[in-house]
Amino acid sequence: MTSPLSSIPGTTPVQGLHHVTVMAQDPQRNIDFYSRTLGQRLVKVTVNFDDPGTYHFYYGDLTGQPGTIMTHFPWPGAKRGVRGNGEVVATAYSAPRASENYWRERLTKHGFTFREGTRFGEAVLTVGDPDGTWVELIFEDGQPVQSWPASPVPAEHALRGFHSVTAWVRETGAVRDLLMGRLGFAEAGSEPDAEGTRTRFRGSGDGVGLFVDVVERPGQPRGSFGAGSIHHVALRTRDDAEQEAYLTGLEAAGYRPTPVQDRQYFHSIYFREPNGVLFEIATDAPGFPDDEPVEELGRHLKLPVWFEARRATIEAHVPRIVSREYGVTIGNRDLGAGTPPTPEVNGIQVHTAGRPLGEARVAMVLLHGRGGTAPDILTLADELNLSAFAYLAPQAEGNTWYPLSFLAPVERNQPHLDRALATVDGVLAELERQGVPRRNVVLGGFSQGACLALEYASRTGGRLGGVVALSGGLITLDQRTDLGGTPVFMGVAPDDAHIPLSRFQESAEHLRTQGANVDARIYPGLGHSINKDELDAVREIMQRVIGESV
Repeated sequence: MTSPLSSIPGTTPVQGLHHVTVMAQDPQRNIDFYSRTLGQRLVKVTVNFDDPGTYHFYYGDLTGQPGTIMTHFPWPGAKRGVRGNGEVVATAYSAPRASENYWRERLTKHGFTFREGTRFGEAVLTVGDPDGTWVELIFEDGQPVQSWPASPVPAEHALRGFHSVTAWVRETGAVRDLLMGRLGFAEAGSEPDAEGTRTRFRGSGDGVGLFVDVVERPGQPRGSFGAGSIHHVALRTRDDAEQEAYLTGLEAAGYRPTPVQDRQYFHSIYFREPNGVLFEIATDAPGFPDDEPVEELGRHLKLPVWFEARRATIEAHVPRIVSREYGVTIGNRDLGAGTPPTPEVNGIQVHTAGRPLGEARVAMVLLHGRGGTAPDILTLADELNLSAFAYLAPQAEGNTWYPLSFLAPVERNQPHLDRALATVDGVLAELERQGVPRRNVVLGGFSQGACLALEYASRTGGRLGGVVALSGGLITLDQRTDLGGTPVFMGVAPDDAHIPLSRFQESAEHLRTQGANVDARIYPGLGHSINKDELDAVREIMQRVIGESV
């Protein structure tokens, strides 16, 4: 076993797992499975800080120690995800070795089927939760955690926090480079797996949640995110200073981590490794008893201070749930069936990601560039990592919105441009029908799609939530509509072969004369691509829209 230290100055090796975050569907079903069936304590009921109309449930041991925390965002009406490469597909709990028969009988009694196997010499039971998420029990001589006296599972059979997570990837090398080369994990062995070759990596700690397993599945399809999908796995870091060092080091290594996010009970940064697996690095402190006593954990809807003024609105919007262990009811909204998204607008196919339509209050419409596709531009949903948003991307016929350069005489593009603009208008009208007004929509695009987004805003006026143009400029410079303070972000390289710098600057100035609040940035060396600073600026606009929508 090799155990290199973290290569990032100012850090110690990562201890192991902090928490796992999953997308669910029905909130009551979720509570009943993790609390009633698995016997985990519901340690916190709060909301998704990027989507305050959605619950965020945390389950764990008595106090929700790092390494025991399973978290869920329940989105009623969300379609089921499909497992595949580029994501974590299973979370394993440590269970007492002598409790194997107990858990077989308990799962059967609660109506769940399971499959049995072995992994690195230990017995494993794998069960799907109500949304199909794989939950595994690994029977071993592990360490006990803080017991929850009210658990329906007897203490001698109680689960003892996480053992490991399993990720499916195209190739293991990239994850090895991250975990061992950057974060100080050690390689702990490999063995054949039904899906490929399983390699285990061990964190530096000596408690629970030490292992990340990676199964190499070359040539297999990527996963499709939805209900039952694991959104990300969080790794532990000790404090804010060490997290800041990781942020700087990962950024220098090209991983494009997000800025630090305040999650009230810990601080977080997020980044993807090359296969697509989303990792988080979270601090141990301040922890879940930070805003309520240990004996009161999970009994109340807890909100961060910046949402307290909107408590009545939030409580009216979130679904009614019952915690049977605590005998409390939270929330007021009766669940109804969500409205399915329209598959096309004006004969144009529309692809979607993120929050289901019918449940979202905010949305982003993304327009792909020439030669690109809607699924290409929808990958920005993963990069931006704001789950409050429904993301919609119409697909242009022949992968182009109009045939000639945006600098060509407009009359030569006009018939195609009219249809493209009508498509954008149709998508926005559909969102309004689904309950998302235009002020809650960010319209954005890359290259040709960026030009179209700017042109739509310039021609139609009104108040969108924001407009984002990544390597784009206005098609015309003679519109006189009032943009009424609409936030517009524009980014370009000075030597972009497709977007002349002079046109970029003229476009920014013209939008300002129309009343837009324009943030236009020039990035030497960027080329015709998108960088982290641009994504951070886009995320700021989107977060502002979330705040104004509640």
